[in-house]
Amino acid sequence: MAQLSLSDILKSASLDLGPYEDLYKYFHAHPELSQREESTSQRVAAHLSQLNVYELHTNIGGYGLAGVLRNGPGKTILLRADMDALPVKELTGLPYESSVTMRDAEGIEKPVMHACGHDMHMTCLLAAAETLANIRHAWSGTLIVLFQPDEERGGGAQAMVDDGLYSKVPLPDYVFGQHVMRMRAGRVGLRPGTIMAAADSLKITLYGRGGHGSQPHQTVDPALLAAHIVIRLQGIVSREIDPSDLAVVTVGSLQAGQTENIIADKAEIGLDFRTVKLETRQKIISAIQRIVEAECAASGSPKRPVFTPTRRFPLTSNDEHATSQLAASFESHFEDFDGDTPRTNISEDFSILGTSQDLPCCFWHIGCIDPGLWDKAQRGDSDIEEIPGNHSALFAPVIQPTMRVGVDTLCLAALTFLKK
Repeated sequence: MAQLSLSDILKSASLDLGPYEDLYKYFHAHPELSQREESTSQRVAAHLSQLNVYELHTNIGGYGLAGVLRNGPGKTILLRADMDALPVKELTGLPYESSVTMRDAEGIEKPVMHACGHDMHMTCLLAAAETLANIRHAWSGTLIVLFQPDEERGGGAQAMVDDGLYSKVPLPDYVFGQHVMRMRAGRVGLRPGTIMAAADSLKITLYGRGGHGSQPHQTVDPALLAAHIVIRLQGIVSREIDPSDLAVVTVGSLQAGQTENIIADKAEIGLDFRTVKLETRQKIISAIQRIVEAECAASGSPKRPVFTPTRRFPLTSNDEHATSQLAASFESHFEDFDGDTPRTNISEDFSILGTSQDLPCCFWHIGCIDPGLWDKAQRGDSDIEEIPGNHSALFAPVIQPTMRVGVDTLCLAALTFLKK
């Protein structure tokens, strides 16, 4: 009797995703900010408990949790999804649009939206957890399904590791994850080596001397100082980084003063930069420090600037061996598979789950843009740049085929290494 392929096994175990579509809409309508994912975590845990086969471990590194399914001898595979949402006011107009507001870590009330697809990630992993539980006869080994908090602030993976994740669950042989991206729904993108950039964020506090807006000669204006710095920072990538290298510097926030006729005594710049090489990262850090300190001196700032790191994301780099095996499985199952998908400057903390223990990792992307909308833009009937992407208030993944593809990729990844 001919041995069933992974694709055949998966097709034979295909779930009715109708209930999961409802679950996705629930997650989308009830987002929670980083480090505030209590209700989300409880809902995930309740769903896993109903499957009656997963050993649950909750409250790891905050609201993180993991389910373990032991199914005989073999490899141990960890599949990961993230849970947190963003401080964005949703403008999609969807019938399940979020109207949630929450207080952030500083106590400020903010609108909240799943503007990065973590709602889809959770739903796909829960559906994959059920699918793989239903076909335990077809594989042997141990499966870990992990739901991580605080990805958007870059702290969740490290917090779970620091809280003893691998003393609670078995140490995996491979760590896998995925992310919805601004690509045509149905497409799966994978590549060996670096797939996502490293990211650093910092707050720069600049000091001036405040006073009356009508008497600027008696002040040191931090708003003007900050404006000069912002302009100079834009020259780092264009004039100091090799054009063949990948790097981005973004000023995401600039705050100075509270009203029109008062010159403030300080300003704050929120800065983010992305790199794929450690030497380029160090070059950008040095350039930022040089520019900021020189402009402060030129403006006569009364105090040295303060640099406060706020986030750090490592490179997301795919293990060559694992990637080649997953690529073979994906290519045989999906009609639209790209084994050399372009690197992106978007960043993730996923790889910490592997690099903290020197474990091989692999991360891939799945498309989530309505195929009709995408194809129309590809034909030139609309502007492809106007299709909302991750972190936009208009980001609205099409539920299908995004979900079906997301479930299948996770199941295929596990079965590639666990199939009998």
